[in-house]
Amino acid sequence: QVQLVESGGGLVQPGGSLRLSCSASGTAFRVYAMGWYRQAPGRQRDLVAVITDVGSTNYADSVKGRFTISRDNANNTVYLQMNSLKPEDTAVYYCNFDLQKYSVGRRVYWGQGTQVTVSS
Repeated sequence: QVQLVESGGGLVQPGGSLRLSCSASGTAFRVYAMGWYRQAPGRQRDLVAVITDVGSTNYADSVKGRFTISRDNANNTVYLQMNSLKPEDTAVYYCNFDLQKYSVGRRVYWGQGTQVTVSS
């Protein structure tokens, strides 16, 4: 069984920073792309950033220059460094792994979500 566990959300003032983490537990698997999505109340879940297994990255236009995605392959962990946060960044953030578990096959796994609130 593979589980994704997120941490790092919270309440921050506009202009502040937060760092989200997401780690995969379990054994005998390989992770391809890792990503972060977010969902604000009443809105659809949107891509924030993605990083491939070779380190290529892509960002939503709204976060370019402010957010940075990175990964630690040895620990099956993805990070999202969020700087210059704005109230419109408020949402539940979900991590997403494209993962192949050798006994099961390849599929997408989701974290449980972590709340990020940007408010004064």
